Amino acid sequence: MKRIILGLLICFTSLSIVACSGGGKESDNNADASVKIGMTVQSLSNPTWAGYCQAIEKEVKAQGGSINYVACESNVGKQITQIENFISGGVDIIIIHPADPKGVEFALKQARSAGIKVIAWDDNLQNADLAWLIDNHDLGYTIGTHAAKWINEKLGGSAEVAILNYPQLPILLERGNGIRDAITELAPKAKIVAESSAIDTKEGIEKMETIFQSNPNVKVVCSIGGGGSVGANEAAKAANKVTADFGIFAADATQPELSALKNNEGVRMTVTVTGTNQDIADEIWGMVTLLQSGAPIETKEIYREFIPVTEGNVDEYLGK
Repeated sequence: MKRIILGLLICFTSLSIVACSGGGKESDNNADASVKIGMTVQSLSNPTWAGYCQAIEKEVKAQGGSINYVACESNVGKQITQIENFISGGVDIIIIHPADPKGVEFALKQARSAGIKVIAWDDNLQNADLAWLIDNHDLGYTIGTHAAKWINEKLGGSAEVAILNYPQLPILLERGNGIRDAITELAPKAKIVAESSAIDTKEGIEKMETIFQSNPNVKVVCSIGGGGSVGANEAAKAANKVTADFGIFAADATQPELSALKNNEGVRMTVTVTGTNQDIADEIWGMVTLLQSGAPIETKEIYREFIPVTEGNVDEYLGK
């Protein structure tokens, strides 16, 4: 429903520049086609973000625009320098997934003073024109709900659970809290025996190897993201832990997660936020179009849709 609302908003506010054609593929006026975009994200080693950026780049180029996407490696100083480079390079729009939301505000204020529009990804930044947001506690709760259902149906309500979180980022701390709240409330006899930080596949493997050594009876793993989920799956396979009652539950729906789900490995559910990488690219291009149109922004905050992917619908997203 939220994606539908955003689509209607874009169509009604930008009729003067783009024909309302659903995905925004056919333009009646190319006034925005030469748009120049700078995009800075925390990491490209995470397959989730690599996939997003590649799809967005393809879409922007298909529409006649240009984009330079870079990673700051979660270093706010580096990200500020990237923003400054975007300003001096004369971009029209900056898309930012902030390493430190407070730390980038002044640089973004300078960007907007220079006439650059800003799309904030995941954080409702003060110096942004649009904020594309996730209710992270709700997303974590969705992950935990599916894990709790697995525990109750497959394990008689009792299980040892491990959580791969990432409390270094406030939004992911909220997501981890949502996972914990759902399991505690919906599978009260389950026991969370380990929590560890893992943002990418390498960390997911390393942390799960340690967890399995200390807690060999872990049957359920919940991860805040696809990197940890894929790592946990690899560690579980290596340790011969993948059985009919073992399950990994996460978010992002990366292609490695979906392949593991399709192949009946450890991954049992992953939440895609918004949809496929192309769906995400379409949404971003819609926001770019809206900002380029100069139309009034009625709603700065745009919340994204959650779609749980299981064995029943994995084919809809695999390879997309």
